[in-house]
This record gives sequence, structure tokens and C-alpha cells, in this order.
Amino acid sequence: MHRLVLAAISFGVGAVAIVGTPAMAETELSKEERCLALAMYWEAKAEGADGMIAVGAVVLNRVAHSEFPGSVCGVVTQGGETPPCQFSWWCDGKSDRPTEAEAWATARELAPSLLIELPYDPTKGGLFFHASNIDVPWRIKRERTVQIGKHIYYR
Repeated sequence: MHRLVLAAISFGVGAVAIVGTPAMAETELSKEERCLALAMYWEAKAEGADGMIAVGAVVLNRVAHSEFPGSVCGVVTQGGETPPCQFSWWCDGKSDRPTEAEAWATARELAPSLLIELPYDPTKGGLFFHASNIDVPWRIKRERTVQIGKHIYYR
């Protein structure tokens, strides 16, 4: 599924049907904008713009960090489509097609502007995060920076 979606993106397909709603026109996104929008949507769709910006900041912090791929799509898809991967929504075997129109619209609006300039980094340099309802999932100790919504961020 991921390969088909990314292939369609690279050929400039500009509209996506949201499951359960009529097809809706959307601003055409570049490949990097779409990867960032999908990450923000799937990781923080229930947390609104603040949560999405925080997830976007983590992706962009990783792009700038030497231990991660140097592109947004490289960071988002790191590890491939089977676990372990960096973002569970990417390798869970489920469709990555957005299903909530309002949250997807927010992610689509935010992604291009974050790629131009991140207005601030609410994660304080965060490179990792996890949901607050689970235990720390890493063996390596990381410095906790902040909690935003239901996510805890680390560097």
C-alpha cells in the first residue's frame, strides 16, 4: 500500500479520497510535505495543531540530526514497512489513507509551512516520543524534554 501511495504522489496526484466521505479537493502537496502531513496526522490527529506541530518538530529535528536520514520521507519510512520501524502507523500493515477529514486538513495545512520554517520547537530538541499511557519503550536512557498532550518527548 505504501509504495502505491508514494508512486501516486511522485506523479503529482493532487486529490485523496477520505474514507467514508466524498472525494475532497486538496492542495497539492510535494512528496516531503505529504510524508510530514501523514506523520503528523497519524501520530497526533486527536491532539490538534499543537500535537501535530510537536510531531512535525520531531521529524524535522531528525532530518537535521546526523543519526537519521536526511529527508522527511526518509525519516518517516526509516525501518521499512515491517517492525521494527520508527513510526508504528507506517509499519502496522494497515492502510495509511487518512480517514478523518478535519484532522487531515489540519495536517495538510501545517506541513508545508513547517518545511519552510518551524516557527518554534515545542519539543525542545525532541528526537523521540511515545504515548503517555505506555512505559518508556527504549533501552537507552533519553533526556525527557516535555509532555504535549498525550505524548512525552525526549532528546
